[in-house]
Amino acid sequence: MTVARYRVWVLASFLLALPAAGTTYTVRTPWLKTSHPDLNNAYRIAIGDLLGNVSLFQAGLLEEPAPVFLAGQGYRTPWTRDAAINAWNGASIVAPAVARNTLRSVVARYPEGPRIIGEDQYWDAVVWVTGAWRHYLYTGDREFLQLAFRVARNSLRYYEETEYDEADGLFRGPGWSDGVAGYPDAYANAGGHSGINRWPEFNPDRISRPGFGIPMKALSTNSLYYQAYRLLPKMAAELGVPEEAAWARKAERLRQAIQRHFWNVEAGHYRFLTGPFGASDHQEALGHAYVLLFGIADEDQARSVLARQHVAPAGVPCLWPNLERYQRPGGMSFGRHAGTVWPQIQGMWAHAAALHGRAALFGHELFHLAAHALRDSHFAEIYHPLTGEIYGGLQERDGQGIVLWQAQPRQTWAATAYLRMVLFGLAGLRVAPEGVRFAPCVPEGVSRVEVTGLHLRDIVFSVTVSGTGCQVREWRADGARLEPGGVIPWDAPRRRVAVTVTVE
Repeated sequence: MTVARYRVWVLASFLLALPAAGTTYTVRTPWLKTSHPDLNNAYRIAIGDLLGNVSLFQAGLLEEPAPVFLAGQGYRTPWTRDAAINAWNGASIVAPAVARNTLRSVVARYPEGPRIIGEDQYWDAVVWVTGAWRHYLYTGDREFLQLAFRVARNSLRYYEETEYDEADGLFRGPGWSDGVAGYPDAYANAGGHSGINRWPEFNPDRISRPGFGIPMKALSTNSLYYQAYRLLPKMAAELGVPEEAAWARKAERLRQAIQRHFWNVEAGHYRFLTGPFGASDHQEALGHAYVLLFGIADEDQARSVLARQHVAPAGVPCLWPNLERYQRPGGMSFGRHAGTVWPQIQGMWAHAAALHGRAALFGHELFHLAAHALRDSHFAEIYHPLTGEIYGGLQERDGQGIVLWQAQPRQTWAATAYLRMVLFGLAGLRVAPEGVRFAPCVPEGVSRVEVTGLHLRDIVFSVTVSGTGCQVREWRADGARLEPGGVIPWDAPRRRVAVTVTVE
């Protein structure tokens, strides 16, 4: 696609995304310019995919149709995990009102108060808490934070009653994958259906109680619960309400349980899952990203995970190695949720690598995802780990056995995964209750990064990064030199701030 045709396509996508007359929202797109043209063009595609998936929708706490981010071009609704991850990835920076609507659309009123809509994909719904907190940090929306605090408390209480296992201190439930292709053979019998949520129906003698009935405990899911407990005190502090001592105790108890049941000393990485039918020592890339991002892994464990996580030619695979039931002669077939490359997981892993100063690991995901988007003119749902082609993977399908699925086009969290790599990796954006700092990670092949029009709360930042590497040699705000761990406070007197960073 030529540049001229691409500009027309982006404009058309944006106009088609506009809601009905009388409903408006603000788009505050940061602009990217680097020394690597492919990265710049892929960024424009990402913004086009993100805004092209805005549509009117009404559910949850939305009392009338409002613009939301759909999960992708092939979807008619937002999804809870997608809504949270997109907000976290930076959709709340680009279109804060749309991200807010999307987060509200997956919350419902219950007798005990507002709670996340988990339904039959309840297990990782608690990721909403992290997405909501990041939305607040980006926007300073205290009214939304008040809602988020109530939702977080109510949801954690509900899942403590239904899915928490006192015996081992972990929460039951699958990982991020909604399909059986992401799980070992013990969980493959869902009556020939693709959804892991159907497993209890066909295994009534093996279900867990109380709760939904899936007895496994996954690394990524338990990491999200840990982070939710850690965020409750931060929310309370921002709102000026008393903190409950139990939150910190529960967080630490869960961190210890994760270390006890998931860390595999011999392998030097974390297990994927544990449960009554045995443990899986497969590598769950999203779980590994979370333990690095949330500080669950200590320094030695972090180094080991970064060194031992398998990375395929086209990017980090969601689960490794491939599950045997999806292997075919030739070694080119992979499960839909096992061995394939999912961009939203690439984004998390790349961010974790950048945070830990691993420029080459970060660059591997950044450059490959950008290349895929440029080749296809959009960000697809899934890619083949060896060829990088769009690839839906193998999975059971109702009445058809194991078949090849399609990968969806213009997947929203795939586009925002790239946005995450740019904002939190290349630009090094770090946000906290007290303010903003920048700690970029620039891989070989890039020597200069400029991000302008970066709106965070009431401040508009322009960020210029020079050099290659992840070690900040110097950073300045409007010419004034700042300490490496310093921040630009939210109440800074200037509403436009020029940041310059030199890395090595």
